[in-house]
Order: sequence, then C-alpha cells, then structure tokens
Amino acid sequence: MLAKVLSSTVIGIDACLVEVEIDISHGLPSFTTVGLAETAVKESRERVKSAITNSGYSFPHDRITVNLAPADLKKEGTGFDLPIALGILSATGLISQEILCRYLILGELSLDGRIKPVKGSLPMALAAKKANYSGIMIPWENRKEAAVVRGIPVFPVRTLYQSVDFFQGTNTIQPEDANPEIQENTTHSADNDFSEVVGQEHAKRALEIAAAGGHNLIMTGPPGSGKTMLARRLPSILPPLLFDEAIETTSIYSVTGALGSGLSLITERPFRSPHHTISDAGLIGGGHTPKPGEVSLAHNGVLFLDELPEFKKHVLEVLRQPLEDQQVTISRALTTITYPSNFMLIAAMNPCPCGFFSDLRQACKCTHHQIANYRARISGPLLDRIDIQIEVPAVPYRNLLSQTPAEPSELIRERVVKARNIQRNRYQQTKIYSNSRMGSRLVQKHCPIQPDSEKLLMTAIDKLNLSARAYYRILKIARTIADLEAQTNIQSNHIAEAIQYRSLDRGR
Repeated sequence: MLAKVLSSTVIGIDACLVEVEIDISHGLPSFTTVGLAETAVKESRERVKSAITNSGYSFPHDRITVNLAPADLKKEGTGFDLPIALGILSATGLISQEILCRYLILGELSLDGRIKPVKGSLPMALAAKKANYSGIMIPWENRKEAAVVRGIPVFPVRTLYQSVDFFQGTNTIQPEDANPEIQENTTHSADNDFSEVVGQEHAKRALEIAAAGGHNLIMTGPPGSGKTMLARRLPSILPPLLFDEAIETTSIYSVTGALGSGLSLITERPFRSPHHTISDAGLIGGGHTPKPGEVSLAHNGVLFLDELPEFKKHVLEVLRQPLEDQQVTISRALTTITYPSNFMLIAAMNPCPCGFFSDLRQACKCTHHQIANYRARISGPLLDRIDIQIEVPAVPYRNLLSQTPAEPSELIRERVVKARNIQRNRYQQTKIYSNSRMGSRLVQKHCPIQPDSEKLLMTAIDKLNLSARAYYRILKIARTIADLEAQTNIQSNHIAEAIQYRSLDRGR
C-alpha cells in the first residue's frame, strides 16, 4: 500500500516542494522516516500516531516507511505532520489518492488531532501557485497569511478530522478570501513625525536626501542632540512599499515566525534597531539552524545602529557584504542559503567617549589618543560604504522655546515620493530602484557633470583625500539632490551640497 502527499519546506525564504511518500507493508510494527529529516521531523511519528488514534481512526500496526523526496534536501520543522497523517490514511484506503495529490498540505498536529500553525506558509503558497496545484491546505491560524497570494485557493483546517472529511467529500471547506484592502494598503502610518523635531534643519535635509535616494547615513553629535529622535522618524518620510516588496518582506518574517498574530501582510517598511551587544550571527544571520538576521529583517526598510562604536568590531565588519551586495550568503556543510538584505543603514555615534567633543556647552575631557581609538572602532572601508556623514550639534535652549511649527513628515514625504518616481522611471530597464544602488557604469551614464562642477569635485577629493568609492558616493548624492529639485542635469550647487555630507572624511 503506497500513497503520495505533496508538501513543502523552506530553504532561505524560498519554498521547495517535497513529496511525502508513505509505504505500508506487512512486517513487525515500525515507523521509519528517511530523506534527510531533522529531529523535529523524525519526532512526528509519535504526534501522527496519537493524532490519528485520538481522532477516531485506526492506526495500522504494520511496517510504515515515510520518504521525503528529494532525499538530498534537508527537511526541517513540524509542517510534515499533517501530510504524513493523511498519507497513512490514504495508504489504508480511507482517502482517495487521486484527490489527495492535487493539493499542497502542511500543518503540525497535536496529540488530540488539532492542527497548529507552522512557519513559512506564505512562500509555500507561492510555490503551490507556481506549481499549478488545485489548492493549499494549511492550519487555521495561517489562513490570512497564505491568502495574500492570489490565484491559489487556501483551505484552512482546525483538526485532522476536518481535513479527512474534506478529502472524503463528506464536508466542504470554504476557501479563505484574499482581502484586497489589505493587499493594496501599502501606505505608511507613522506614529512619529518630523514636525515634532525642533531645529536640526541640516540633519532633516540630509535625512530627506537619504530617503529620496535610499542612501546610508551616519550622524555624529553629543548626547541629547536628537540623533535617535531623527532616526526613528525616518520611516515617516519613506515611500510606501510596493506590493512585490511587501510580499518579499513578509516572506522573511513568515519563515522566522516573527509575523504578528492576525497579520497577513507587512505594509510598512521595517525599522530594526538591535542593541549593540548583538552577535554577528544575530546581525547577519546564521546559527546551527540558519535563520535571517537583523539585516534581512530590515529588508526594504531601515536598520538603525545606535552608538555605532559600541558594537563589536567584527560584528560591524560583516556588514560590508550586505551593504554592497544587498544579500547575505550563509554556507553550511549541507546547504548554502541566501537571504535578501536591501536596507538603508542609519547609524549614530558620539564624537568621542565622553560625547562632548563638539559640544559648545560642555568641555570634552577625552585625550586625543582616546578620541582616535574611539573613532578607529569604525573602519575606513565601512565608512566609505556610508553615503552621507553629518554632524548633529546640540540644539540651543532658545530654539526649544520656539513656537514655530516644523515641516510635517507628510510634506517631506511628497517630495521623496516624487524623487523616487523619477528614479523608478530612469532605471525601469534595470533591476535597481534608487540612486544609491547605481554601479559605476550607471553613474557614468546618469551623473555627468559640467567642467565647473568637475573642478570643484577634484579640489574636494585632493583636500579631503577621498577614496574612489567616496567619489562615486558624492555623485550619487548629487544625483538625488537634483532629482528632489526635478533637475535633469547635476549642477555645481548639487555637487557642493553633496560634498558637505562627508563630514567624517574631513575629520580623517
């Protein structure tokens, strides 16, 4: 007696189809699982046996062999419980094999037959749609997440008994309806607004440019100058997530189990702010069982690193690859996993250990040697990968008493969206969406400068001893400034402003 059930496992953030083959033959009672199954998958035999028995069905006391194909693909998680149980019941003749093999099935079983939620139902629904299956059967708690995928019927179930009745044809399950309002609602509703920030016009201008071009940014200033306050308000001026971006971001949260209860789709750009005690695996991803790190959880959003020099140096150095490649590759003995990591890096730091090196209100007590060692915690190659470097001085007390309202985020966001639309049209034949992702070839094509601008730029490079990477960063920033002004050509004033955003280069 042989049965086959279709299921899936997740590698990275992509779902891979798995055939669950069950063979029941005469012999001593046994239950064997093969096909590179990890511990949680092998333990399913106890859950499956109890769930079948407690649901009122007869469990065969024969030799049961479960094969998970392809056999060279590592299988993880508890989502194979339901496919294995239905496969056993199909092999005993209780369920028609012809009907069962049309659906992708996943779910964890309780001992009493209830079906518990699993991770990664969204990418699995995408895989089922791509394979042209008749539908996907998933736990009830995962229904809204999987229903985001259009074009594939989603059948949520609560118990093993309910799923058996469905395949026997004695009971119908209403497919979960995709909610178009949730799917199209990609606007951002931020709790923090730039109208609450008093002063710091230079810093707000830099954040606007960063948002418009997707540029990385670092802020240097004394404690209490508003660096964290500014960073936390950046999402309020970022452009809304496109639907494809929302699907990709939600897939990352789905495979990690970090998607909130009842949340079907992430419609706001992520803002991640890990503590400086984080490990390199926590930041980049990895571990014994590889999982996405903070750089991937910030995909299509913002990664904010407060008190940047306090992070371990080797942790900061591993940021180089994701900043350049917009992805992280984790290699293990049995597999290599790639996670997307297209994020904006926003960092903040004090100018010295005590924090008052640039503060006019309080004298700095640090020696030159202490200041040099403090800043040396951030390597030159990492700083070169940060487009915008600005100083955020303390706000004078008299400015705090000002009653003049600051510009709200809504108005700033309108300018950012217009600039992003210009860039999207410019790069529609490529795979990039913002100026910050331009390669050297695209910089030469889209960032031509006039002779006076070229002379200004060369003078800055000579005096500041800028690297070739910093040269291209300045051109990208100038291109974004021109886009904010809806200018086709880069002018000398755009270059001059872009040069001002390399403050740490002047310090070096």
